[in-house]
Amino acid sequence: MLSQQTKDHAADLNNMSRRDESPSATNAQDDIQGIAGDRNLIRAALKTCRSAFVGIGLFSCIINLLMLTGPLFMMQVYDRVLTSGSLPTLAALLVLVTLLYFFFSLFELLRSRVLIRVGRRLDEQLSPAVFRAVLALPLRQGQKGESASPVRDMDTLRQFLSSQGPLAIFDMPWIPLYLGVIYLFHPFLGLVATAGAGLLFVLAILSEAVNRKPLREAASLANQRNTVAASCRRNSEVVHAMGMSGQLGRVWGSLNDRYLNQQGKASDRAGMLSAATRAIRLLMQSVILAAGAWLAVKQEVSPGTIIAASIIMSRALAPIELAVAHWRGCIAARQSAKRLKMTLRGQTQTVKMDLPRPMKSLDLSSVTVVPPGSSKTAIERISFALQAGEGLGIIGPSASGKSTLARSIVGVWPTILGKICLDGASLDQWDPTKLGRHVGYLPQAVDLFNGTVAENIARFDPARCSEQIIQAAQLAGIHDLILNLPDGYDTDIGEGGSVLSAGQRQRVGLARALYDLPFLVVLDEPNANLDAEGEAALTGAIRAMRNYGSIVIVVAHRPSAIAAVDHLLLLKDGRQQAFGRKEEIMRQTAAIAHKSPRNSTAAKPTATKSNESKTKDKGALNVVTESA
Repeated sequence: MLSQQTKDHAADLNNMSRRDESPSATNAQDDIQGIAGDRNLIRAALKTCRSAFVGIGLFSCIINLLMLTGPLFMMQVYDRVLTSGSLPTLAALLVLVTLLYFFFSLFELLRSRVLIRVGRRLDEQLSPAVFRAVLALPLRQGQKGESASPVRDMDTLRQFLSSQGPLAIFDMPWIPLYLGVIYLFHPFLGLVATAGAGLLFVLAILSEAVNRKPLREAASLANQRNTVAASCRRNSEVVHAMGMSGQLGRVWGSLNDRYLNQQGKASDRAGMLSAATRAIRLLMQSVILAAGAWLAVKQEVSPGTIIAASIIMSRALAPIELAVAHWRGCIAARQSAKRLKMTLRGQTQTVKMDLPRPMKSLDLSSVTVVPPGSSKTAIERISFALQAGEGLGIIGPSASGKSTLARSIVGVWPTILGKICLDGASLDQWDPTKLGRHVGYLPQAVDLFNGTVAENIARFDPARCSEQIIQAAQLAGIHDLILNLPDGYDTDIGEGGSVLSAGQRQRVGLARALYDLPFLVVLDEPNANLDAEGEAALTGAIRAMRNYGSIVIVVAHRPSAIAAVDHLLLLKDGRQQAFGRKEEIMRQTAAIAHKSPRNSTAAKPTATKSNESKTKDKGALNVVTESA
């Protein structure tokens, strides 16, 4: 029980202003938000890197011009130095070539470093939206959203941008320059080089055609495989205890085999085309040497021209060979970008006006909700209103929509019809982060995060206050328990709170929901894992929060959970059956329960379904009848 002094300061705590949220957006995020009207975040992020791409293009121009150094040097050595025997000319050419290659290496280094930083900048700009998408996908798409992996897609895109693959794109526009130089040597040599380039282009297009489908299927199977593995990991205790490892291992193995087949098919095709590309390039070098030798025999070109044409053609075909070698990465990056585009659609954040802290009421008007990934309504036309300091117990049979209603009230699942308002402002008028300060939520499945007890209670707020953490723990009746942990509030609870028992995790989750005295507290079966002491602490916490002026909503199957509320809402099949003062609803439901037949053994077979429904309804009324 809280001290009287704490209660005396309730009003002061209610009027306490929330901590100011200092702007922490990075320059990269500001750049993206500054591109108005662009709904494609990837394109917007790439636009902010436009100057970097211009710089890479400029470096590519200089590098490709400097690539002519080698063949022109050889041409001068063969045609001038060897014929004249001038060593000073050779020395001068060597000094010039050394200087040019120094600048060549410098610009290559600069281009590579800029490209790596483009990948990093893209990651920095997209990562906030990707993280929001990771949180939002299961809420928007249900189980389908859980299988998506936007973080992996972002990594694939960044890794491709930081690799040698994009350099082939910047070098390809200079292929005509090299071919033009060869044409200047002799038109026939130019035709040979052009034929070789055309043949490699065909192989590049063929690589795209044969690898696109296997890589897309492999990516889909990889997501399914990872989803199965993650699900088995989460439920490892059940898998081990019930001997399900063999069955689930076969499911995972089947997906893994199909993934490896598709991946192997794509790798085999890519390897075959890469080998063919390399062989054709080497062959074309020999062909152009033969063609140059034929022309030299006819006295149409010099011996230096033969060597220069061979080297220049090798350089002209290098970007195509590089593109074929990295084509798998290019396809994977393009597919990842496409998935990211779909995932991040609608992730652009709009700046919403700050609303005052809610202190008066919660109003639901004809609220209808369809769970993510479903087409069937779970609750329909739910309407009620609560004032500050009131408590509501939501009761009803299983699958009646109680948890769905709880999720919609805290803004986790959106409504398709109706409105949920705090002090007259609908939830969509609030910034989700700022609304979260005024909401405490304890779901059925309590998941804690890897960190200390204090960090979990304070919701990982970097500006957390020790007094508020302790106050929340005392409200949840867990302060003494925490002090008995090895490091008290600084105890690391591990991933998912593995150090704590189920009951302890639920009570830490309750303290997290009560942190900073939120105006709206929604507890979904908060006593599922609690003992008698924990239930007493829960009842005291509900009363204390109501005394502080908070609205407390409790989803209950056990009567002890609704001991401290003053209103009840009865749901059945997603519809509102009754709402009002607890005593009134208890009298109504108790009367219905007493009128229901106690014994259905003599029922006719034709009435079996009706009797089962009545039994189910009677079970739903046990909460209030036992309380009565």
